[in-house]
Amino acid sequence: MQRIKIRANFIHYKKSKFLYNIREIVFGIEDGMLSTLGALTGIAAGSNNHFFIILSGFVIVIVEAISMGIGSYLSTKSVKEVNERKLEEEKIEIEEGPEEERKELIKMYTRDGWPLTLAKEMALVASKNKSLFLKEMMHRELFTNLGVPEKPIHSGIFMFFSYIIGGSLPVLPYLFLPVSLAMIISITITLIGLFVLGSITTKFTKRRWWKSGFEMFILASIATLAGYVIGVFVNSFIMK
Repeated sequence: MQRIKIRANFIHYKKSKFLYNIREIVFGIEDGMLSTLGALTGIAAGSNNHFFIILSGFVIVIVEAISMGIGSYLSTKSVKEVNERKLEEEKIEIEEGPEEERKELIKMYTRDGWPLTLAKEMALVASKNKSLFLKEMMHRELFTNLGVPEKPIHSGIFMFFSYIIGGSLPVLPYLFLPVSLAMIISITITLIGLFVLGSITTKFTKRRWWKSGFEMFILASIATLAGYVIGVFVNSFIMK
């Protein structure tokens, strides 16, 4: 029984960790597929050079994955530092003026639709527990959830590998097929992949699967068309 309980807690922890990083996972895979497909299609249309296309694809994926990973790490770290500063400031305010903070909490409860009598009672109960008081003030006043820890390194790692996975998909056909055929296969499987990714995200967003998938499909099509047009333009007017 104890083993089952420990395993259930472990699964819950892993699931929560995954869900918390769903932003990095979806954004990394989506941007990896979308950006790489657009750029690679333009390069393929403009150069028709097999080696150059493959080299460009790997450079784009690796450099962008590192850039996105670092960006995710720094942005999450900044958010974490801001929230920590807010937390310290709120602790000081509670220590120095608990009565004023309790009155503020009452106003926020009533602002959110709670009856005044109940709001006063809730604020009184919260003010008697410093931990609860702080959580309520952070949530109601500063819109920060203390129960969700910011982990910059995790965000950066998830973003990096998600981008690698997504960005590799448009490159793969060029490793095995002639450029003209590889371009068609690359576009096809990436657009399908983005449609599937958009559909999968509806498990968390509760949107209609086909609508979310179609949205990603359209955006990817626009990026691919832009890359192709630019590639053809460069090949026609600049390279010749």
